[in-house]
Amino acid sequence: MYTTDQYEGMLAETVILPGYHADLINAYFARPLGQGPFPGMVLIHHLPGWDEWYRETTRKFAARGYVTLCPNLYFRDGHGTPEDVAARVRGAGGVSDEQVLGDVGAALEMLLALPYVNGKVGVFGTCSGGRHAYLCACRIPGFSAVVDCWGGRVVMTPQELTPKQPVAPVDYTADLSCPVLGIFGNDDQSPTPEQVNQLEEALKQNGKSYEFHRYNGAGHGFFYHNRPNYRQEQAVDGWNKVFGFLDKTLIGA
Repeated sequence: MYTTDQYEGMLAETVILPGYHADLINAYFARPLGQGPFPGMVLIHHLPGWDEWYRETTRKFAARGYVTLCPNLYFRDGHGTPEDVAARVRGAGGVSDEQVLGDVGAALEMLLALPYVNGKVGVFGTCSGGRHAYLCACRIPGFSAVVDCWGGRVVMTPQELTPKQPVAPVDYTADLSCPVLGIFGNDDQSPTPEQVNQLEEALKQNGKSYEFHRYNGAGHGFFYHNRPNYRQEQAVDGWNKVFGFLDKTLIGA
C-alpha cells in the first residue's frame, strides 16, 4: 500500500557493458534506490536508435520498481545523433541477430549478478526491439518474461531472410521458455494483423503462455508520445497491460 510519506529514490546513469565478443559498449542503467530485492528488465531499443525515448522509458521502469538496463546495440557504429547513427545502421542492413544476442545476454548476466535483483528478469522491446526481444527470449536461457511491442519481422518470408537475420524469430518459438505479452496496433503494416495471427498460431501450437492485446485506431509505434503516431488512449491502456503483466510475472503481485 502506498503512503504519501514513503521514501522514493532512483539512480540513473550510463554504464559500460562487456557485450558480444566482450566488446565494451554503453548501456543506460536505472534502478530504484533501496535494498530490494527488485525484479530486473532489459530494454531493447528500436531502429530509430538508442534515443531519449528509451532513456526516458528506462527511468519509467525504474520508477515502477524495476532495475533496468538498456544496452546501446549501435555503439559500434560510431557517434552522432541517434538518427544519424540509426541511418548508418539501416544502410548496413541492421545489426546481426548474433550480435544482438551477445549484447542482450551480457545485459541479462549483469542484472542477475546484482545483489538487489530478485533473480527474475524480463525483456522488453518495441519495433525492431520487439523482434529482438522475442528472439532473445527464445535463444537466451534465463528470461522470466518477454514484452513484444509491435515487433516487425518476427514472422518473415524466406525472401526477407538475410545473412544478418538468417532465421525468422517465430521459427524458434518451440524454444521459448517464458510467458509473452504482445502489444499491437491493428493499423500496423509491420507486423500486419495477419502476421500477428501467424505468431499467435505458433504460440498456440507450441503450448506457450501468451497474452496479446490488439488496438483499433492505432498503428506502428503508438506509445511514442513524441511522434505523430502516438495514440493516447491506446497507449495508456497498453502501458497498464505491460506493467500488469510484468508485476504478475516478475513480482507475483
